[in-house]
Amino acid sequence: MKVSIIIPTYNRASLLPITIDSFLVQNYLKEEYEIIICNNNSTDNTSKVINKYCKKYHNVKSVIEERQGVHYARNTAAKIAKGEILYFTDDDMVADENMLSSIISLFDLNENIGVATGQVLPKWQQTPPKWVEKYCLNHFLSLRRTDNCLCISKNDVGVYSCHQAILREAFFRSGGFNPENTKGEWIGDGETGLNMKIKKLGYYFAETNESIIYHMIPKERMTQKYLNKRLANQGNCDSYTCYRQYVPNKLQLLKLVILSFIKMTTFFLKFLTRFFLIKDSWHMHLAYSFYFWNRIKYDIRLMHDDEWRKLVLIDNWLNE
Repeated sequence: MKVSIIIPTYNRASLLPITIDSFLVQNYLKEEYEIIICNNNSTDNTSKVINKYCKKYHNVKSVIEERQGVHYARNTAAKIAKGEILYFTDDDMVADENMLSSIISLFDLNENIGVATGQVLPKWQQTPPKWVEKYCLNHFLSLRRTDNCLCISKNDVGVYSCHQAILREAFFRSGGFNPENTKGEWIGDGETGLNMKIKKLGYYFAETNESIIYHMIPKERMTQKYLNKRLANQGNCDSYTCYRQYVPNKLQLLKLVILSFIKMTTFFLKFLTRFFLIKDSWHMHLAYSFYFWNRIKYDIRLMHDDEWRKLVLIDNWLNE
């Protein structure tokens, strides 16, 4: 089998069928790909939705991961996958019918390619506010646009786990996805860390604008509350990445805390100024205040929690 499509899901029974249906009509040989849906301990009727598809389609399979955390779900599904290439996405995506054939074709261009991606475009639930269109058509909403018909690089071209094809060999050699959202707590750097591990192994990254998937964006993600949370999570992610890269001692961590405090204060003051001047950039300055606040908390925890430091330095999450 050529490809295993892996979809982790948690309490999105209403959206999941839209995602699955889009993968069932791919312009790709049905015998050459399977769809594995990993139910990450959902409490709604997700299991009924999954069972319905498994009974109807021979290439749809399911697995249950009771440990809460999307990295557990992705890594567990990968272990039962049969494909030479593992394609990871999310339960709120809609794939273009040529998405799979376009992204998989990249692996035939160079034997060193370990990761491939394409475009992630928005599918809005309602018209977004102007400030969202101005500042958030990017990684803040897991959106990705590229004009490159083809790009092959030794560096990460900017790959999100909602649209990520990985050579099976590269995935298992790297130790799988690092943790990110785990029981509601954002621990680590997810696909960012995975891509760094894959790069370290010497694999290349590829992208094409011909491989397109759409991200269904609800109204709840078009709010300041969501942006604040998104940047706060990014703060955790970046502290995790930084510690893994440099393993700073306690004094160095203290310096990082002080630096983050200065930056947090600066961004908050900029937020107040721009808010009263009615400049829409206040949205970003407030969100970055949350970003640096979470970096402060994360780095302080690294200073005082021995077990936390050990957890952050784990490389192989396939064995956890």
